[in-house]
Amino acid sequence: MRFSKDLVEEIRSRNDIVELIGMYVNLKRAGSNFSGLCPYHSEKSPSFTVFPATQSFYCFGCGAGGDAITFAMRSENLDYPGAVEFLAKRAGITIPTDEKEERGIGRQRIYEMNLAAAKYFRNCLFDEKIGRVGMEYLAGKRKLPLVIIKRFGLGFAPDGFGGLTDHMKRLGFTEEELITGFLCGKSQKTGKVYDYFRNRVIFPIINTSGDIIGFGGRVMDDSKPKYLNSSDTPGFKKSRNLFALNYGKNHCSERLILCEGYMDVIACHAAGFENAVATLGTALTSEQARLMAKHTKQVIIAYDSDEAGQNATRKAIRMLTEVGLEVRVLHMEGAKDPDEYIKKYGADSFRALLDAGKTGFEFKLDATLEKHDISTADGKIKASRELCEYISEVNSGVEREVYIAITAKRLGLSEDGIKNDVASIRKKKMVEYHAGVSRQARNDAMGIGDRINSDGIKNIKARTAEEAIIGLLLLFDEYRAAVISKKVELDGEDFFSEFHKKVFETVCSLEGDGEYDFSLLGQFFSPDEMGRLEGLIQKRRELTENSLEVLRGCAEALRQEKQLSGQETIDAIQLLLASKREAKK
Repeated sequence: MRFSKDLVEEIRSRNDIVELIGMYVNLKRAGSNFSGLCPYHSEKSPSFTVFPATQSFYCFGCGAGGDAITFAMRSENLDYPGAVEFLAKRAGITIPTDEKEERGIGRQRIYEMNLAAAKYFRNCLFDEKIGRVGMEYLAGKRKLPLVIIKRFGLGFAPDGFGGLTDHMKRLGFTEEELITGFLCGKSQKTGKVYDYFRNRVIFPIINTSGDIIGFGGRVMDDSKPKYLNSSDTPGFKKSRNLFALNYGKNHCSERLILCEGYMDVIACHAAGFENAVATLGTALTSEQARLMAKHTKQVIIAYDSDEAGQNATRKAIRMLTEVGLEVRVLHMEGAKDPDEYIKKYGADSFRALLDAGKTGFEFKLDATLEKHDISTADGKIKASRELCEYISEVNSGVEREVYIAITAKRLGLSEDGIKNDVASIRKKKMVEYHAGVSRQARNDAMGIGDRINSDGIKNIKARTAEEAIIGLLLLFDEYRAAVISKKVELDGEDFFSEFHKKVFETVCSLEGDGEYDFSLLGQFFSPDEMGRLEGLIQKRRELTENSLEVLRGCAEALRQEKQLSGQETIDAIQLLLASKREAKK
């Protein structure tokens, strides 16, 4: 799908980038710009900057950057056409039919397909014959009221290989679409398609916009796996979504309850706790942690009390703390999960439990003391080492002091001893951090490990000249015109790296057609590549000398490097031929 410059400019102008990003990131004014914690990597000091003047953003920590379209692509897991459509819809702009061309199976088509499938699953559940097993499980065994079953759009997939597939084909969906949407699979033996969800209670996964983006299914017999979830599709990415956040977002300004599974969440909602959510069959991801930080201040972890649940709790505490959330852990005596606890003891008891949740440190302290026998010297040393390691990662000096005092008291050790060990660990980590930053800076300067421009390491001087050229061309209209009119001699073949060559040729092509706009580059480059281009622009903005002579000088330096490289190749070949002639004599 291709879009015109005029349409893209209109869409971008009606989606103010500060307002758009402010829906995802807590922004604070920093001079004429805005800053906040980057939504794409974990950080404690803001390195993410939004520039209202240029309607762009850039993270000086991870290199993410671009414009409103790039941000929508990253944050909503969209391709370029999907991001344009998303922003157009947000701004109330109708994309003309002649702007559209046929493309692959898009996000909207996936959503249409999922809605049709959800209706099929729901009808099967409410069919007295077909859905009897599913309804017995939900309303009978799980004791869910009908209003909750309907609220969550629960359904049932019959135990057959083609019911859903045949139904969806009758509605006009193709096998290719059904496979892409993860509603059916294809047999490697026979080549026939089959229903992916069979003999399972179905849990539709709904995003915060109200679209059904995927499904989870709980089997009704002893088949494995017990729970089956949609894989990632053009409209769904597990790591970036949470089950029931479509409801939870309206009740979570103060706190969210993070559960382990669908039924725990539904049980919480049925009992009046509509701020409960769950991950989608995977361990908590950093993306999900940042998503929660966007909606709330505190997360109460309500994972199962078994060993697997406790291990998951420890990992979740770290991830949630890293994004600045206050974390509490639910301690459920006499029940393994929220569903069982609420059924046994009621909603009021569960509410009291939420208010009495342990802090992340208290959870770590109790778990450590349970693991080590602190009546022995060896056990006390191991427990102290583990707790000091945990405390060393706490940024707040006041918090560290409190935790040091509690640890010293519980272990029967002096506060000074614990404090010194914590300080020693922090100092060691700081040295390692600075060493890592220096090493990374050296690698970046040399282009080592550069996944976007892997050719850059081959010639540092040429790469530096290319980066300056690209930054200048992206930043100044008159320099693009100078290259097109040949006032500056420069050609794609002058470039060493394929990435910079592609950027140069794409920019020149758009400029030559009178269609250049930075936003249009997103049609040809990935979000990571757009971030690199935004970084080159920021680098040029920081420099005072950006004259046409600089551009000419870089172009000349690039040609000289190309000539030297070519001469070195010729000389090497001549030497090889000469040595072979000598060998024959």
